[in-house]
Parts: sequence; C-alpha cells; structure tokens
Amino acid sequence: MADFSDADLRGARFDSVDLTDARLRNVDLTGARFQAVDLSGVVMRGVDLIDVDIQGEVRNLSINGVDVAPLVEAELDRRHPDRVRMRPTDPAGFREAWDLVERLWHGTVERAGRLRPELLHESVNGEWSFIETLRHLAFATDAWIRRGILGDPAPWHPLDLPWDEMPDTAGVPRDRAARPSLDTALALRHDRMATVRSVVDGLTDESLAGHTEPVDAPGWPPPRSFPVRDCLLTILNEEWQHRLYAERDLAILVQTRADAVQP
Repeated sequence: MADFSDADLRGARFDSVDLTDARLRNVDLTGARFQAVDLSGVVMRGVDLIDVDIQGEVRNLSINGVDVAPLVEAELDRRHPDRVRMRPTDPAGFREAWDLVERLWHGTVERAGRLRPELLHESVNGEWSFIETLRHLAFATDAWIRRGILGDPAPWHPLDLPWDEMPDTAGVPRDRAARPSLDTALALRHDRMATVRSVVDGLTDESLAGHTEPVDAPGWPPPRSFPVRDCLLTILNEEWQHRLYAERDLAILVQTRADAVQP
C-alpha cells in the first residue's frame, strides 16, 4: 500500500487513479480541482469547506447533521420552475417535457448562432465547447433511445461524442479533434431530436411502464434491460443540464470577448 506521509504533492495530477478506501488526514486540498470523481460513501470530519463550488449529482449529503440534498433540489426548482416538468410520470407529461426541451434549445441555438463560428469550438474553463455539447447529446440519444429503447445495436454517428471518462468501446466513436460546422452538428442534432419526438409521441401507459430488450453488442448502455421510463428520464436530464451549461458558457464568451458576436 502506497504511503504519502509528509509528502509534498503540490501540483500533482491523479488521472484514472483508484483511491477507494484511502485515508486522508491533515491534508491540504486548497485549490484542488475534482472532475468526474466518485465520492460515494465518503466521510469527512474536521473539514473546512469554504468557497467551494460543487456541480454534480447530490443525494443523501449530510452537512453538520442536515441532509442538504432536498434543500438543493427545492432551490433549483425555485430558480427554474420548468425544471419540475423534467420529471414526468405519464405519457402526456413526457410529451409536454419534450415540447419544452425543443423550445428552450431553439432559443439557445439562436444565441449560439450569433457568435463567431470559431468560438463555438472553444472550451470555457475546461468544459465542452458548444458544438461538442451538441455532439454529446447526439450520443446520449443514440445510446438511450436508438440503442436502449429502439434496439439498434450500433446506432452511432461518427460525430457522436461520449463522455470523456467512458472506456474505449469497440465501434463507439470518440473523435475529439473533429471540428464540424454548426450547420453540420445541427443536422445530426435535429435528426436525433426527431427520433425522440417520435418515441414520446408514440408512448402509451403500457409502453412507458415496460422494459427494454437487452442489446447483445458492445456499446452503451450495457447489454441488459432497463425501464423505458428511466431511459427517457435520462435523456430529459441530459437535455436540461447540458443546455444550462451551454447557456452559462455562451454568456461567458460574450462577456469576455469584445468581438464574440458577429457583426
């Protein structure tokens, strides 16, 4: 077992490292950055948590004896009243949710289209660029709708973009160097959105309560059965969250670049 007692690891990089059951005592993490980190089951005592920014899935998080997850969820719903519509329970609710997704993304794409084209390939604070975000949503639709629900074993488009930490999988593309135009990315995006529209328009109580058939082929999600409802909720969550990220980063580009908007 490695022992880093009294070690100076300032500026160290830990990439794809397994720290399960590690013990950290009297450790200075000032300014540390965590990305795609699993902190499930972590216990912290005697911690100074000041000026910390956490973005991620928060459940059963107790701070000083208080479960703050419900408080966070309630505040997010207050800030974004339409957010509750991303948790539908019946076919009509899923159709209404997708109507909302389409309307919101239409406005976001219009904002992006006013920026200089090269900025749509620019990362803000290490996050995906706008076009990479569109490519990732195409991947998510191919995974959970075309593969998961519709049963296509290999629905991938060459521009699909999995999340960075996904292990390399045979047949699944991952071209981070691709620089498609906005029009090209939107053509793929609109095609995949039309697929979701077709699925939600055809939902019945019976189909929504059903499970997918396992797909016996490499890819994502894994070849097992999933509740149809969970597949659709996953897509709604992806669409909601990534649009918020895109809006945030577009605003930063406009604020920090004097010539961001096309004349």
